[in-house]
Amino acid sequence: MKSIVGYLRQYAQSLHLISFVGITLLTAVLVTLNYTFGIEANCMDIEHYGLRFLAFFGVFLFAFGAAWLIQIAAHKKSIQTPPFFWLLLVAGPAIFAGKVSFDWLTRLFTNDFPFPWDHYGYMVVNWPLKCLLVLGLIALLWKWGQFGKPVAGLSSRGFNATPYFILLLMMVPLLAFASTQPDFLRTYPKVHRIDFIAPYVESNWGYKLLYEISYGIDFLTIETFFRGFLILAFARYAGKAAILPMAAFYCAIHFGKPLLECITSYWGGLILGVVVYHTKSIWGGLIVHLGIAWLMEIGGAIGHTYLK
Repeated sequence: MKSIVGYLRQYAQSLHLISFVGITLLTAVLVTLNYTFGIEANCMDIEHYGLRFLAFFGVFLFAFGAAWLIQIAAHKKSIQTPPFFWLLLVAGPAIFAGKVSFDWLTRLFTNDFPFPWDHYGYMVVNWPLKCLLVLGLIALLWKWGQFGKPVAGLSSRGFNATPYFILLLMMVPLLAFASTQPDFLRTYPKVHRIDFIAPYVESNWGYKLLYEISYGIDFLTIETFFRGFLILAFARYAGKAAILPMAAFYCAIHFGKPLLECITSYWGGLILGVVVYHTKSIWGGLIVHLGIAWLMEIGGAIGHTYLK
């Protein structure tokens, strides 16, 4: 735990105040615009997969690109911007926009199932399939850029999990409070999305468990992409300056979440980014992120049982 606090203290001491304030204000403006005008909801409502991709690509590229422009302006002498840097800057938003938009890939495997298994199959196949695709694209870019091994922080050498479980334990009171809020309970637990299979099965616990495992796999995708790829690849060109643009982008993918979750994602992404920058491993962040996600599922279930 001391090492994590040390990483954060060191990062805070090295922060460029103008770029930190600029990127934080940029993110705050984007959050305000989203929850005022429904940017994410409007993008998601686009039926054409290609147009939906372009819409999300535009949102993600603006958040990520504008944050990087602020960093480049603030760190003119220390940030290198060769052509491959710009390729990665565009590729990152494109990859995640594809993850969000291209649901037809999963439906190719599930549309022929009879109801309700076509719907359920989509829900449990979608996250693992997109994980394979995203990690595959990251691996290709990693090899193309000759970043060396391990790929995107997928290393457990010398990893100590204890501090991350302590950090997760410290989050329990905050999550318990969140589980009492109506906004939170409108979203969690996500496993309620498969309640439609209840009339078709004798017991749905096994199906719920499979859904939660599939849901958990999505966090491997997110941690590898945001912390492994967007931190460790861009650190070659910018060092610690790679952390803030990642946090802004990470906040942008939470535009469809409850407002409090969206706001805290910026700070949570920042903290996890600092840790991964120093440890060169995504596993600590995955423990915290996935642990929080599953605790939110538990909190949501308890909240619905006793508070609604």
